[in-house]
Amino acid sequence: MPSDLQASMMISASGLRVQGQRVKVISENIANANSTADTPGGDPYRRKVLTFENVFNKALDADMVGVRKVIGDQSEFSLVYDPNHPAAGPNGYYKKPNVNGLIEMSDMREAQRSYEANLNMIETSRSMMTRTIDLLR
Repeated sequence: MPSDLQASMMISASGLRVQGQRVKVISENIANANSTADTPGGDPYRRKVLTFENVFNKALDADMVGVRKVIGDQSEFSLVYDPNHPAAGPNGYYKKPNVNGLIEMSDMREAQRSYEANLNMIETSRSMMTRTIDLLR
């Protein structure tokens, strides 16, 4: 059975993995913020959102965090009138992705801070383990 310090490191590591995946999804959203549909009147890129879940680890006897799934944000697309645009439908409007750069950057900053908090926890646990070993010598 792992020690409490090892368990805390494993729990924080699960947080690191999830926040890393979250950053990847946010990056994909930002990269596709200006994409349009391939066909006239079609739907453009739909923003993606990560959902979390508790994952019980029997070996650690602790709850860890995991990714439940990545889902599409069902908010409306914005419409832009430009009858000459290749993605414009018969009414002259085309749809823009439901990605808001300000929201994505805020989410990115939150994910970064959560990542840093988990990394600090791992570093603190490692330092405590090292000090404990030094005391036992």
